[in-house]
Amino acid sequence: MPESAQPPVLAIQVGNSRIKLAVFRGEDPDEVVFIAKDDVAGAVEAATRLYETIGAEIESSVVVASVNKPVSDALVSTLRDQLACEVYIAPDDMPVPIGTCLDAGARPGVDRLLNAAAAWHKLRQACVIIDAGTCITVDFVDGEGVFHGGAIAPGVRMQLKALHEHTAALPPIDFAVPEGLAWGSNTREAMIRGVYHGARGLVWRLIEKYAEQYGGFPVAIATGGDAGALFSDDELISQIVPDLVLRGVALAAKAALEPDGESSDDGRSALGAGGAAGFSLLPQQVEPKHARRGTTELGDGHVHDDDCGCGHDHE
Repeated sequence: MPESAQPPVLAIQVGNSRIKLAVFRGEDPDEVVFIAKDDVAGAVEAATRLYETIGAEIESSVVVASVNKPVSDALVSTLRDQLACEVYIAPDDMPVPIGTCLDAGARPGVDRLLNAAAAWHKLRQACVIIDAGTCITVDFVDGEGVFHGGAIAPGVRMQLKALHEHTAALPPIDFAVPEGLAWGSNTREAMIRGVYHGARGLVWRLIEKYAEQYGGFPVAIATGGDAGALFSDDELISQIVPDLVLRGVALAAKAALEPDGESSDDGRSALGAGGAAGFSLLPQQVEPKHARRGTTELGDGHVHDDDCGCGHDHE
């Protein structure tokens, strides 16, 4: 089935801070809606409106991916009543279309796997995916399309909250991008600089370590609610893709509905001289102010087979 004829999908992501919704009829979303995680009624209203645009179409589906079970349970139950349709859960009903090389019994969050699937589908080369939300995850997919896992750290807002709650003198503050001098001349500015530059330094160091381990420098893309604030001027980040998990949800639905249907377009995106990752973004979405300079050089990649010696299960 051609990409343009893909059965429409209402993709829903339930995170620790927000609920995101989008309708996909192809590779790119028609619209992306962001709702606070506590506003289940608002999410139901948005889902109902979006579903009305596709509900009459053959093989349309609703797919939810969640890392926040209490919220998603309430949302899914209400949607099943209101929409009078089946609501599928990823990965329970629709596995994520990405290979893994992980320790036996490892269960990475579905958001990390969906990010990896969406990134690999588009890039078809080794990549690092940074998700800057409640937590900051920095994950690696090799040149064969295999997810290896990565690193998990507290997000910038979680760090600021911890600084306040675990000290006697540090105040509660909101996160903001630091401006002016390199150092903070008061407590608030010092705290903001600590978490801001700490997060950026963490990502830079991990990308360097992954490149060293892999033998080539991977493309880096970012997603998550704080990605724009942290990485919009970061030369290592090729593109910011706020709806990356939703794109992964749509891919999971496509793979489940078309088990043998790999589009004739393999999803490759040629990287331009500036290193742009090539995702189409809606007007409200953002890209880095400065794309990574120079072309991306990749190593041969790690080929996984029974004799590769990496010590992990190959799925």
